[in-house]
Amino acid sequence: MKILLIEDNRDLVQVLSEGFAENGFTVDSAYDGIEGLNKIRNSDFDCIVLDIMLPEMDGYEVVEKAREEGKDIPVIMLTAKDSIEDRVEGLNKGADDYLVKPFDFRELVARINAVTRRRSELKRPILNCGQLMMDPIARECKAEGVIIPLRRREFDILELLMRYENQVFTRERIIAHVWRKEYDGTSNVVDVHVKYLRDKLRPFNLDIVVVTVRGVGYKVTCPNYE
Repeated sequence: MKILLIEDNRDLVQVLSEGFAENGFTVDSAYDGIEGLNKIRNSDFDCIVLDIMLPEMDGYEVVEKAREEGKDIPVIMLTAKDSIEDRVEGLNKGADDYLVKPFDFRELVARINAVTRRRSELKRPILNCGQLMMDPIARECKAEGVIIPLRRREFDILELLMRYENQVFTRERIIAHVWRKEYDGTSNVVDVHVKYLRDKLRPFNLDIVVVTVRGVGYKVTCPNYE
């Protein structure tokens, strides 16, 4: 799980980052609201842990702008402000949960697991792209009712691109999402796996859905049968 921690207290960021790493999470951090919002826009995260009192742009504005731009990543607000009005304000702006400082780290981890689980359950489980159907839970990919035998990385790349149709992903973003800490530094690893993926889609004339954007990366464009 990849966490974005937006907090201006660097000592707290260090402590939380170490705790997240011990729990198997990957952590990125930002120390002001503008930096945090830019990272939300340009990277993929499973959960955002967001302080309210931030330099440049406060947490309320960060979550509000993220929601306006269509980002549906779960957000947990961390703050020393504990009034009912503050909590309501954060939730109304688009936060999923609220935790008041000081807090127990175990509770924060439990809340992260809870909001990401709820968000996952709300997502449409079946992804479709023309005649291509993917079930992320069952880890099955079919075309014309025939199962396409995709390997792990091939499946993960296709799932990522299908979830965000027409959104271009750089090779670096694909590596960060699919390989994470297992990346071995091979320069063309994404291109190789995309080639394998296209080879398996080609018998169904679906290799064209995985589009190369020259000089940038890849996206999925689904055929329109209307």
